[in-house]
Amino acid sequence: MLKRLIRTTNNLKLKHKLLISYVLVVMIPVLIVGLAVTSYFRQQALDNAIGQTIINVDKIKSQTATMLRVPTDISNLLMFNADLKEIVNKRYKSVVELTSAYLAYKDFQEYRRLYREIAGIRFYSTNPTLINNLEFIPVDKQTEESYWYQQALKTTSIGWFYIPDKEDNPVHKLSLVRKVPFAEYRTEGVLMIVINQDELNGLLRQEQFETMITDEQGYVVAAKNTELVGKTLDELDFGVDLQNQAKGTIEGDFRGEPSNIVIDELGPGSSMNSLKVISVFATKNIVKDANTVSLIGMIFIILVLVIALLFVYIISFLTSNRLLRLSKHLNKLALGDLNVTSRIDGNDEIGQLSRQFNYMVKSINELMTQVVEATEQNNQLEIAQKEIKLKMMASQINPHFLFNALESIRMKAHIKGEAEIANIVRLLGKLMRKSLEIGSGKTTFRAELEMVRSYLEIQKFRYGDRLAFQIHIDPEVEKMYIPPLIIQPLVENAIVHGLENKEGTVRVHISIRLVENIVQIRVDDNGAGITPERLAEVMQFICGPEEQEKSRIGMRNVHQRLTLTYGEPYGIQITSVYGEGTEVSFTLPAGGDQHV
Repeated sequence: MLKRLIRTTNNLKLKHKLLISYVLVVMIPVLIVGLAVTSYFRQQALDNAIGQTIINVDKIKSQTATMLRVPTDISNLLMFNADLKEIVNKRYKSVVELTSAYLAYKDFQEYRRLYREIAGIRFYSTNPTLINNLEFIPVDKQTEESYWYQQALKTTSIGWFYIPDKEDNPVHKLSLVRKVPFAEYRTEGVLMIVINQDELNGLLRQEQFETMITDEQGYVVAAKNTELVGKTLDELDFGVDLQNQAKGTIEGDFRGEPSNIVIDELGPGSSMNSLKVISVFATKNIVKDANTVSLIGMIFIILVLVIALLFVYIISFLTSNRLLRLSKHLNKLALGDLNVTSRIDGNDEIGQLSRQFNYMVKSINELMTQVVEATEQNNQLEIAQKEIKLKMMASQINPHFLFNALESIRMKAHIKGEAEIANIVRLLGKLMRKSLEIGSGKTTFRAELEMVRSYLEIQKFRYGDRLAFQIHIDPEVEKMYIPPLIIQPLVENAIVHGLENKEGTVRVHISIRLVENIVQIRVDDNGAGITPERLAEVMQFICGPEEQEKSRIGMRNVHQRLTLTYGEPYGIQITSVYGEGTEVSFTLPAGGDQHV
């Protein structure tokens, strides 16, 4: 049924949809607008009464907060009162000593005398040597189990509670309750400041409607009708749960009459809980003139009909026009025009479709460009990989190197024995075999460094003490895949241009480290170095498009393969100080590579 209705609606023309919408949205509501108007003005009368009540409640909140600020300030002073700390923490040896201490401490009485808002001050302590004198009271089991005492011990914030005591000296008034810790004695007590009930009730006597103040447990702590003080909201039976009701206005019954109840919350400063201000008024006298607004209702109905008709016409015209424009743009795109742009304004669905249309055209153009660029880059990389195999085989192990190495082997054979010669021949064979096995695939750092170490051992055999080398690699990257022959050409360059152009021992250091998911490869030597002018020429050749300098083919190929494989930021970097040495370095992303 629902699918059929949706299909029927989709088959209707837009103007028919708007007409049906007009009937459903306007015509039908007009039939019931008479009742709605009467209800509206009735509600207006109620809202005015509620608004005035809210203003009165806000005034009571302000006055009550001002009144409660006095005990709050007193509690702040008593928190750090040295005399109070001494009297409640001292262990008294006799009743006479305790009586003398009580007589000497006058602060509670003085505060009560100076401030009419205060009916009394008490301090509950766990000191077993204290005696109840209505001001300093030892904590008994009943007190420990009381709600207000347990809440006070949880925090040093102020709590406001109605104290429904069953003691010999009951409170039965709103009281400030607060924990007072004594860190140096590792003890604590609870301060209670009892509010003057007459002063609190006096704030509500002039109110027009029945008004009361309750604590978080639902006890009435003050009321215009003083007979309600001490009762709970459940006992008053409003027909709703006012204790858990949030701030706002609700409907209920009070004394058998339908009433509106305004609820607001008062949170005195630094308090752990809040008080509620509740004002109640009957509704029957507020809305008695609501039925006189029928004429206004009829005028309102006519205005709604006229405005709705005009609105439907304008929306129909604007929507149809914009949809036709969007349809033309779609036809152009379908015919292959990728430069079409939709300029339909607005933030509604049609405007969003227009922007999505432009985004789609832009994405198509970008994807076509990316496909072309990716194809060109892959072709370049494939060509470079094919060329590098021949270039590396021709340049990495040249005839001059083989001649010098074999000549050195021959000379060593006459001077020393066969063991060293056999080792060098083995390294040379291993190096040549590795070079011939390299294809266009990948190798690992470990395999690459085996070739480099063989190459350096042969050169060490050739140059003797003139060459020293050191290789360091972090174990985490040994099995990481890399393009082949990206380190050996840098080492060969360090020996050829560093050692052969400088007397004395040349030290070559190869370092491969993993730093924050980036592999740092560095080949440095203390050889002859490069002048700044020559270094600029070398970097221009390495990064340039043409091969004009045959002696730097290996480094140029390494740079090109790195940038083609990993991107421009991962090419070779060269730093050198003439006469002191040269450092060639590059980085590789560790997170994106697979491991063996």
